[in-house]
Formats: sequence, C-alpha cells, structure tokens
Amino acid sequence: MLYLAEVQKKTRAFGSGKAEFRLLACQRAEYSWSAVGEEIIPAPDDVPYNSGALVLVDLSGNRSVQRYTEAGKQLVGILQNFSKLQEKFKTQEEDIEQWKQSLTYQSQELNRREMELEIRQEQAQEVEDELAKLDTQRQEIEAAKAEADKLQEDFNRKSQELEGAWAQLNGERLRFEEQQGDASQASGLDMVQSQQLNEMLEQIAGQSLPVTSVADILTQAQTLLGQQQEALDQYWTRLEAERQTSEQLQAEIEQGDGAVVWDDWHRLRDAWVKAQAVLEGQQELVNLKQGMLATLTANAQRQQELQQMLGQYVGSTDSDSSATTVDMDALEQMPIEQLQATVQDLKNDLDKNARFVSIQEEELTAQQQDIDELRQRIAAASEYDRLQLETELNDEQESYRMLNETLVGQRRNVQERQAVLLKHEMVLARRQGLPMPNGAEAMIDFGPLVQQLEQSGNQLADEIKGLEAQVAELEGAIAQQETRVQQQAEDVERQRQDLLQREQEWLEKKTTAAELLGKVNTYQDVLTPIQEAMRNTRDKVSELQELATQLQSSVEQQNSAVSAMQATLQTLVAG
Repeated sequence: MLYLAEVQKKTRAFGSGKAEFRLLACQRAEYSWSAVGEEIIPAPDDVPYNSGALVLVDLSGNRSVQRYTEAGKQLVGILQNFSKLQEKFKTQEEDIEQWKQSLTYQSQELNRREMELEIRQEQAQEVEDELAKLDTQRQEIEAAKAEADKLQEDFNRKSQELEGAWAQLNGERLRFEEQQGDASQASGLDMVQSQQLNEMLEQIAGQSLPVTSVADILTQAQTLLGQQQEALDQYWTRLEAERQTSEQLQAEIEQGDGAVVWDDWHRLRDAWVKAQAVLEGQQELVNLKQGMLATLTANAQRQQELQQMLGQYVGSTDSDSSATTVDMDALEQMPIEQLQATVQDLKNDLDKNARFVSIQEEELTAQQQDIDELRQRIAAASEYDRLQLETELNDEQESYRMLNETLVGQRRNVQERQAVLLKHEMVLARRQGLPMPNGAEAMIDFGPLVQQLEQSGNQLADEIKGLEAQVAELEGAIAQQETRVQQQAEDVERQRQDLLQREQEWLEKKTTAAELLGKVNTYQDVLTPIQEAMRNTRDKVSELQELATQLQSSVEQQNSAVSAMQATLQTLVAG
C-alpha cells in the first residue's frame, strides 16, 4: 500500500542518525488520500534525503518498506489534478447554478403563463356567459317578433273578415234602401223582414275585432323591446369603453419601443466591462510589483547575510592578535617531535569541529532553500494562500536566524583554531626547512567590499521602500476600482432587471390590447345582428300599433253605423 511519509533524521555532532519514515497519509484510491495516525517506520540505510523531505513509500503487509521515491513530482501532479478537479467542480457548480436559475425562470414563466391562461379562460367563460345572455335575449326578441307576426296575421285575417262583413253590410244597406223605396208605397216592414235585418245587424256587431287586446299585447311587446334595448345599450356602452381602452393601449404600444431602450444599458455594460479590464490590469501590475518586491527582498536578505558573514570574518581576522595569541618563543624551544604531535592534535581537533560546523552549515543551506522556495510560492499564490505561506516564511526565517546565531560562535571557534594551527605549522615548517603552509600570506582586506555591500544594501532598501509605496498605492487604487466595478455591476443588473420588467409590461400591454381588440370585435359581431333584428322588430311593432289605431277607428265607425241602422230599423218597424 502506498503512503506519504516524512523523512526524519536526528542530527548528531558527528554524522547523521538513523533515518526513519513518519507516515502522514495513505492512498485509498487514485485521487483519494486519508490521514493516518502517528506511525514511525524504519527506513533503509541508503536513504539519501535530508530530514523533513517528503517521500512516497510502498509498504508490504508486514509493514516493511518495499520501495520509496521522492514525492515532489507526484505531489505536484496530485495538486495539479486536484486544482483541475476543483476548476471542473467550480465550472460544474456554475453550470448547475445557471441551470437552477434557468429552471427557476422557466418555472416562473410557466406560472405566469398558467395564470394568464386561467385569466383568459375566465374571460372566455365570461364572454360565453354574456353570449348566452345575448342569445337568450335574441330568442326573446325572436319570440316577440313571432308574436308580432302572429298578431299581424290575426290582424290581416280580422281585417279580411271585417271587409267581408262590410261588403255584406253594404249589400244589406242597398237592399234596405230598395226596401225603403218600396216602403213609400207600403205602410211599413213586416215582422219577418224586420227580424232578418235585426239579426244581420247583431251579427255584424258581434263580428267586431278585439282591438283593445291587440293594443295591449303590442304595448307589452313595445315595453319588452325597450327593456331589451336598455340591456343592449349597456353592452354597447361596455363595448365602447373597452374599444377606447384598446385604442389607448395600442397608442401607448405604438409610442413605446422595446428595442431602443436597451441602448443605454449596452453603453453602461460596456463601461463596466472596460472598468473590469482596468481592474484586471491593475491586479496584474500589482502582482508583478509584488514579485519584484519579493525578489528584491530576497536579494537584500542574501546581501545582508553575505555582509554579516564578511563582517564576522573581518572581525575574526582582526581579533587574531587577542583570541589566537601563541607563544612563538615557546614553540621555537619545543622539541620538534613534540611540536609535530601538537600540530597533529590541533589538526584532529580542527577537523572534528569543522565537520560539526559543516553539518550545521548544510542544515542552514537547506533552510535557506526552503525560504527561497516559500518566497517563490508566495509570489505566485493567491491572497488567501499568501497569508498562510507568509506565516510559514516567518517561522522558517526565525529558525534560520536562530541557527545562524548559534553558528557565529562556532565559526569563530573554527577560525581561531585554524589561526592557531597555522602558526604552529609555520613554526614547524621553518624549523624543518620546508615551504610555508597555505594561508600564511597576508590576510586580504575586505573593508572596501564591505562598504560597497553596505552602499548596495542601502540602494536595495530604497528600491524596496519605493516598490512598497507603489504596491500600497496600487492596492488602494485597486480597492477603489473594485468598489466602482461592484457599483457598476449593481447598476448594470438593476437597469437590466428594470428593462426586463418594462419589456414584460410592454408585452403584457400588447397582449391585453390584442385580447381587448378580439373581445370588442366579437361583441360587435354578436351585437350588430341582434341590434338590427331588434330595430326591425320595433319597426314592425310600431306599424302594428298604427294599424291597431286605424282598426280601432274603423271599429268605432262600424259600431256607430250599426247603431244608426238599428235605430232606423226600429223606426220603420214602429211606423
């Protein structure tokens, strides 16, 4: 099974201790790792990695190391894959969010369409109810018209009967006149003739038309027509109001334009996009400045360390006269064998101390590499990761400083031992007649170099301060630009929502105008023939009323003539 482990070595004064692997995580699947408890596995003797290095260890079932490799490249690959997965998940989350918004919008649109459909169904039901009422009234009008037609037929039939009765009456009147002419020769009518004439007059009087009933029926029909006309007038008034509303909506629609109003929004959106581009440019510039600042800071740190080392070295060489004082006369008088033994002891002691300092120097170099790597990661890290990395950098720098301070005395001790050994070797070489050992020549003067390093350090410090001021200024400008971009984004979204609402209102107004226009046309198509039929019926009833009036006059004349003839007949019978 594959594990991620950390190499641990206990540093000793001479050489390194036994290497061990501290297990950190275990691979469960290709991209799945889980932390494990604190477990230490003995490492092979040939582990070439320093303490703190990360390795991938393949363990067998009995927890023995089968093979191990450096984990750097694979960790980079895993982190890259993880970053890709994160970006993929982020993209998928954005897609899911867009789908959610789209589904929400579609659901709202469906609800709106459903409400519109319900409203249209209610309007259609209302139109159907009104059409049913109109149809009922139309049937009543048709019934009244049929009743008026029936009355007219009865009136025509009665008129024909009346004309026949009048014709018969005229015939009887002529016979009566003839009989009256003959009556001048006779003394009067006999009883049979008188009775026949009286029966004929009573028959004529009994055949009079019910003019009063016909007039009452026509009056009722006229009243019913008036009521129905009032109902139709209400519908016509409502139709006219809806026509005016439809015309007003249509005028508002023709005055408005749903496409032109987006021009201002497009300009506002373009300004927002440009502001975003400016913000991105400022962010790239500040990232570049921060990278330059990190590089200059690292250079200043290295230069300061070099300056400290030179200063320590110069100080150590300057202190040779006091710290490394050797009694040269005693060395000259010392037996040569004893002097050789002393030189060898000094060499052994120097080698031992030099190896210890060399180990510490290697660890110090490794820490410096870690610091440089952290600085590179900080230059390329995000704002959130930069805070954590800067904390790690401070810890590493503090550890480096403490280790460096501990090495100052050890380096001086090694230098002092080197100076003592050199003096002993010089005396021994002179007494043996051999060439002088290396390092016996005059010490190099590093003062001008130290001064030059100080000047260069001051220039770097000035450049760092200038860059820091520029970065601070840019960060302030970025903060202001972010505020402006956020405000512009809010303005763009607010205006977009306002335009969408206005466009929706415009579409709804257009739909309402079309519905009203259709409703008006439907009402007009239904009411026009009903109004025409009612007008015709009213004209017919008016004609019937005139005929009834004329008939009433004729009936009264008939009754008057019959009464006169009955009186004349009684006179003739009495004579």
